[in-house]
Amino acid sequence: MMPRNLFYLFLQFIYLEPAGSLQTNACKLCDCSGLELLCPPQTTVTRTPALELLFSHFCFKIIPSEVLQHFQQDITSITISESDSLEKIESSAFSNLSSLTELTIQNTKNLIHIGKGAFGNLPKLKYLSIGNTGIRKFPDVTKIFSSQLQFILEIYDNLHITTIPANAFQEMNNEPVILKLYRNGFEDIQSYAFNGTKLDQLFLNNNNNLQHIHNDALKGASGPNRLDITSTALEYLPSCGLEFIQVLVAEYSYYLKQLPALDKLDSLIDARLTYPSHCCAFRNMRLKEQNALLENLTKQCDSTSPKQINGTSSNEIPYSLPLWFEEKNLTAMFFDHDEDLIADYEYLCQPKILKCSPEPDAFNPCEDIMGYNFLRVLIWFISILAIAGNAVVLFILLTSHCKLTVPRFLMCNLSFADFCMGIYLLLIASVDSQTRSQYYNHAIDWQTGSGCSAAGFFTVFSSELSVYTLTVITLERWHTITYAMQLDRKLRLRHAILIMLGGWIFSLVIAMLPLVGVSNYIKVSICLPMDIETPLSQAYIIFILVLNVTAFIIICACYIKIYIAVQNPELTPTNKDTKLAKKMAVLIFTDFTCMAPISFFAISAAFKVPLITVTNSKILLVLFYPVNSCANPFLYAIFTKAFRRDFFLLMSRFGCCKTQAELYRVNNFTAYTSNMKMDSLYTGPKKTSRDELHLTASDCQQLNLRERATSTDS
Repeated sequence: MMPRNLFYLFLQFIYLEPAGSLQTNACKLCDCSGLELLCPPQTTVTRTPALELLFSHFCFKIIPSEVLQHFQQDITSITISESDSLEKIESSAFSNLSSLTELTIQNTKNLIHIGKGAFGNLPKLKYLSIGNTGIRKFPDVTKIFSSQLQFILEIYDNLHITTIPANAFQEMNNEPVILKLYRNGFEDIQSYAFNGTKLDQLFLNNNNNLQHIHNDALKGASGPNRLDITSTALEYLPSCGLEFIQVLVAEYSYYLKQLPALDKLDSLIDARLTYPSHCCAFRNMRLKEQNALLENLTKQCDSTSPKQINGTSSNEIPYSLPLWFEEKNLTAMFFDHDEDLIADYEYLCQPKILKCSPEPDAFNPCEDIMGYNFLRVLIWFISILAIAGNAVVLFILLTSHCKLTVPRFLMCNLSFADFCMGIYLLLIASVDSQTRSQYYNHAIDWQTGSGCSAAGFFTVFSSELSVYTLTVITLERWHTITYAMQLDRKLRLRHAILIMLGGWIFSLVIAMLPLVGVSNYIKVSICLPMDIETPLSQAYIIFILVLNVTAFIIICACYIKIYIAVQNPELTPTNKDTKLAKKMAVLIFTDFTCMAPISFFAISAAFKVPLITVTNSKILLVLFYPVNSCANPFLYAIFTKAFRRDFFLLMSRFGCCKTQAELYRVNNFTAYTSNMKMDSLYTGPKKTSRDELHLTASDCQQLNLRERATSTDS
C-alpha cells in the first residue's frame, strides 16, 4: 500500500520540481525531464501549463483520500490511463477540486473499487469518464454538485457492473445532463435509478446483457429527450417517463418486440427501430405536442402565405404571435435567421409527420394479417367448412364396416390433407382476430415464433399432400378403367400404401425445408414461404410451383382419357355421358380455380417480377388457395352414393335414419342376389341365409367395384 505522504510527495514533485529524481517503494528511479516525469520502464506523467495531469502507466496501487487538496484551485483536468497497477481509488480522492472540468479514468483493468464520494463537490466538472475498468459496482457519482450545462457522464466497457441502483445520479448536476452508459455488463436498471436528474440524452446502447428496465426507472427524472437502447436485450420499455422522448433509437434490439402504448410517446419525432412493423404504429401520427403548440397559429397560417413574408426580416414578422409564444421564448427558437423565415413558416404551418425507420416493405405492409374486413369474415367460414367437411368424411370412412379399399384409403389421405389446410386457415383467422388493429405490436412475436412456423408447415404439408393424393386418385381411376378386364393389373391396397408413404415423406420434407433455412415462414404475416433472397430458396419455390402445375396437367389428361374411354363411339351420346362429362368438368374446374391464380402470380414473384402485392395476395389465399380443401370432401365423398350409404348405415347404429338405412340394405341385397344368380349359371345354385341381409365386407367390396364401373367420379 502506498502511504499518503509518499503519493503527495510524488505529485508535488511532478507539479513543482523542474529537475531531479525520486526513488520510492512503488516506482523505480524517476527522472524529471522538461515537463515530463519518466519512470522506467514506461511510466510517464505529463504536466502542461494548463494544469492538466496525465498519468499514463500509473505505478501506484491506490489513490488516497484528499491527496490532491493542495492543488484544488489549479488542476483543471486529470487523466489516468493504461495503468494496470491501480487497484483502488479511496473516498474523496478527487473531491473539492473547484477548478476541475474533466476527469478521465480509462484502461485500468485492475481497478476494482472506487470509494463513495470519490467525486464529491466538483462544481465546474463538465466531463467525467470511467471506462474499461474492473469495478464491480456502479461508481458513486452522486453529490458532484456540478452546475455546468450539458454535463457528460461517460461510463463504458465496465463488464463487471451488472446493475444501476436507485438514486444513482442524485445531486450530480442540476442542469440537463448527457449520460453515456454503453458497453457495460448491465443486466437491469432499478426503480428510481435516474431520480433527481434532468436527462437530456440517455445512451444505453451496446449493453448486450441489459434485459430489464424497471417500469419506475425514470420516475423522478425529467426527460430524456433522446433514448438509445441499440443492441440491448430489452424486451420492454418502461411504462413511465417516456413522454419527453423526442428521439428513440432501438436498432438491432431484436428482443424488443412490443412498444409501449403510443400515448406514452407524446413527444416522439424520430424513431429508429429494428423491425419495420413497429413503424406502422407511428404512420401518419401527428405530433401532438407540436400541433398543440401551433394550434393558436392556425388563423395566422391561414391568412399568411410564404410570398407575403418573402424578403421580410425576422424582426418584422407579418403576423402577430400569441403572448405565450414570447413568454416561452419560442420566437427566437423558430425565427432565428432571416434567411430561414420562409422555412420557419413552412415548419410552423404544415402538419408534422413522425419519422420512423426502417419503413415497412412490400412483404410487411402496415395492415392486419387479413387486411380486408370481408376476408376476415370469409376466412372463418372457409376454415370451418374445410375442417368440418373433411372431419366428417374421415369419421365416416374410418368407422364404416366396409372393407378398406384402395379408393377409401386414398380418400382418407385426401381428407386428412385438406383437414390440415383448414387448421392453417383457422390459425391465421384466430391470430388475426386477436391482433386486430394492433398487429404491429405482435408481428414479430407471431412471425418469428413457433405459431407461424407451425401454420406454415401445416399449409405446405397439406397443400403438397393434397396435390399428390389428388394425382394418385386420378391415376388410379384411369388405371382401373383402362385395365378393367385385367385383374392381374389391379392396384392392390398394399401398393397404394407404399405409394402414399412416398407422398407423405415427400410432403413432410418439402414442409420442413423452410424450417432449416431453405426459404422461411417468417417473411410475411400469412406464413407462406415467400423468401427468395438466396438462389436455393428461389429454386425451392420454383420447384414446388412447377410440380403443382405438372400435377394439374396430369389430372386434366387423365380425366380426358377417362371420358374418351367410357364413351361408345358407335352410339349417340346419352344423358349419362353428358352427366359424366359435367362431373369431370367440375373436378377439373375446381383444380384449375385453386392452382391457376396461385401458380401464375407465385411463379412471377419467384422470378422477382411480382405482379401482385402481399395485400392483394391475401385475397388469393382466402378465395382460391383453399378451394380444393373445401370442395374435395363434397366432390370425392359426400356427393357420392357410396358415402351416403355408409353415412346412413352408420347413423342407423345410433337409432337415426333407419328408413334410409333399410332402403340401402334392400338395394344392396338386390344387387348381391343378382350377382349370385349370375354366378349360379356357372357354379350352380347357392343358398342365401337371412344373415346375408346385413351388409358384409364382401358386399361392400362388390358394390364398390360395381359403382366404379358405372360412375367414374364416385
